[in-house]
Amino acid sequence: MTATDVHVAQAPPASTPTSPRSPRRLRGLPAAAFLGLLCAGWQIMSVLVDSVLVPGVPAIAAELVEIVVDGSFVEQLGVTVLRVGLGFALAFVVAVGIGIAMGRSEFARRFFEPAVLLGLTIPGLVWALLCVIWFGIDLINPVAAVALSSAPALMLTIYQGTRSVDPDLLEMAHVYRFSRVTRLRRLWLPALAPSLFAGARLGLSLGWKVIVLVEVFGMSSGVGYQLNNAFAAQNVAAVLAWTLLFAIVMAVLEYGVLQALERRAGRWRKAVTV
Repeated sequence: MTATDVHVAQAPPASTPTSPRSPRRLRGLPAAAFLGLLCAGWQIMSVLVDSVLVPGVPAIAAELVEIVVDGSFVEQLGVTVLRVGLGFALAFVVAVGIGIAMGRSEFARRFFEPAVLLGLTIPGLVWALLCVIWFGIDLINPVAAVALSSAPALMLTIYQGTRSVDPDLLEMAHVYRFSRVTRLRRLWLPALAPSLFAGARLGLSLGWKVIVLVEVFGMSSGVGYQLNNAFAAQNVAAVLAWTLLFAIVMAVLEYGVLQALERRAGRWRKAVTV
């Protein structure tokens, strides 16, 4: 037996090639299985319980299609998204300034920390009620409620991100006399990017919850207003249909927009980090 024969005899059997796309195709299977089981369980419960209180999946689907087809969903959702966007933008600008100041200055931290901690403990329902009392049905009502409810969480997240910046990098930027633009682009933004996205995700989740409460209590348009109308009519199918549509839009914004921006920012962060 030659050396070549020994080498061939000892070589492990070749593995069967697998398609690299298979895991990607199966990635959504657990979520689909969960949704299928949820729908099946809900349908069974609607049969066992009063269908008026627990409408079946076909009744909810019919209500959902009607809301989408008549155009009310797009119109009402647009109003809600505008209010959340304005309130969150206001909160984000204020929170970035205060959060960075808290991380860079001990005086600023001691000055703003009580307000941040107090804001974190106040439920969104309280902000919704107060803004309805203070501002009535004007646009400033939902904008203020979203800003007040989301700003404290944003401030805390950005403050923690600022504190995590490597002091050696700050010292190096000082020694080499980096300009403010260079420091912002190559040091602060890359360092704060994870905190900014984490804060945005948390702030938006709080904003969406509060805006529905504000629209239920004190507005004449928006998704919350439509939920209130469905509740007044005791139309459980409509309540669930509006809730599902709202949740679908939030999921699209999270997985289709925010996570895509976060991945892109992550690649940019690696490219420009000092």
